Amino acid sequence: MTIKSLFKTTLLLLFVLNILSVFAQKDERPNIVFILTDDQSYGLMGCDGNEIVQTPHLDQLSQDGIFFTNAHITSAICTPSRISILLSQYERKHGVNFNSGTSVSDEAWEQSYPMIMRKAGYYTGWVGKNHAPIGNGGYTSGVMEKSFDYWYAGHGHLSFYPKKVHEIFNDAIAHTQPEVINEGVNDFIDNNERRLKGAIRFFEERPTDKPFILSINFNLPHGNGTKSMKLLPEDDDIYKTLYRDLDIPLPEHYVAKADIKIPKLPSDLLRAEDRQDGYNYVDTPETNKERYIRQLQAMTGIDRLVGNLRKKLKDLKLDKNTVIIFTSDHGLFMGEQGLGGKALCYEKTTHVPMIIMDPRVKRKYKGLKSDALVQSIDVAATILSIAGLEQPKSFQGSNILPLVYGEPLKVRDYVYTENLWSTQFGNPRCESVQNDEWKYIRYYKNETFSATKKIKVAKQLGIPVNKILYTVHDPDIAIYRSFVEGPVDGEQPVYEELYHLKNDPAELNNLINDEEHALILNTFKQQWAVEIKNARGNGAPKVLRYTNDSHPDGGH
Repeated sequence: MTIKSLFKTTLLLLFVLNILSVFAQKDERPNIVFILTDDQSYGLMGCDGNEIVQTPHLDQLSQDGIFFTNAHITSAICTPSRISILLSQYERKHGVNFNSGTSVSDEAWEQSYPMIMRKAGYYTGWVGKNHAPIGNGGYTSGVMEKSFDYWYAGHGHLSFYPKKVHEIFNDAIAHTQPEVINEGVNDFIDNNERRLKGAIRFFEERPTDKPFILSINFNLPHGNGTKSMKLLPEDDDIYKTLYRDLDIPLPEHYVAKADIKIPKLPSDLLRAEDRQDGYNYVDTPETNKERYIRQLQAMTGIDRLVGNLRKKLKDLKLDKNTVIIFTSDHGLFMGEQGLGGKALCYEKTTHVPMIIMDPRVKRKYKGLKSDALVQSIDVAATILSIAGLEQPKSFQGSNILPLVYGEPLKVRDYVYTENLWSTQFGNPRCESVQNDEWKYIRYYKNETFSATKKIKVAKQLGIPVNKILYTVHDPDIAIYRSFVEGPVDGEQPVYEELYHLKNDPAELNNLINDEEHALILNTFKQQWAVEIKNARGNGAPKVLRYTNDSHPDGGH
């Protein structure tokens, strides 16, 4: 071999070794943990003003990150809100709700944050609850299970005792929801933990040379979880005795059912008699207090998981490079102004806590509070930004990471929220537009058939009540689509509200007919027209037919 050819061979070998070393390098992009609770109104943690609840780990997370005091969801009901988070789209664009008769199409799902992150090289995990029907057959399609490298979750509600509802959790040692979910979190993060046989995994172990994103989804403090708490002897003391020796106050502006003189909304608009019976606990002070205690207990259980998570990350030396995001899918009325449940556009249902903790942020920017108008659709956009990825054109949210790093950023001037879950349970369709001082809400005629009447007929004919209440048929698709398009095409509201949030945060005094606020009202009406068109977007929603007619055993 000549000196010249030897030199060429050496150069080629060095080039190949350099390429191999690049591929062998560990991917140093940050890990991400996204924690989503269920029905958690603003004000259920110490860091957002609750003086009773014990949430030291969440409070510390807030001190180590940034707390958004003016965060809102897009739809105050589980499924559409959670899909809005996954796809960074308003419901009016993604087109999926309990009453829509549709599921998210495979095409739309490809543009979700979990799929984008997985394709970008992240190791992905999903633990806890899934309430988003994806693919042909919705919850039975298997699309969600195949979309993650690690899956340890149940479709629909989990109950406080998940092993009684979902077989996948049977191998867990614990039996209460926060602790079962905690086992899944440990199994995902720590390769030395006990392997859960029920978990579906693409790799036997988490690859330590890849960054990960873990989505942790609770079904708490949601009523399905707190209602099913049995105070069993084997339950942790948190769920049996904590807070029970305290004098628990009723919520501010609480009104018992027997004391309602004038309902918050006209009775032909919000039909309280058709409300799901799962919210009847708000009717009396005694039952309302019991449910509130359980909410507080659930929050302390969630808080303990957050503490365990952060300790695990520190033990594995992952804490310096793992971003944690915490928020909820929506809030919940607890008898304020006589209201129970959600699916409205009031602050109690749309205003949620949001924390982003990025350990890479300089100390002077930690522990800050931001009153920027942020929304749940911003989560996915921010996750992609953390990973150094561009968001697709289908996203409607904004990247709020600059705020985490102390940079000035006006995310939006107005927040738009909506409720399209108008069914036999009496909730009206509504939309709201608000800024940091005012809120405008508009309602549409409620023509849904009464749940009370359906139940009466079902009992007379021996039809299972749940079957008559919770089935969706093909004609319902057209009804839902009319809900989506009607206001865009000129449908007029039958009732309106205007609140001065700065002076009236509880939304007690409707100023819609005050002449002195006519100019403000006109401004918000004009802005509503802009916001609803932006929320609707262009083109048909990318959905699939998902009804009891198309999939009788589809796990609706």
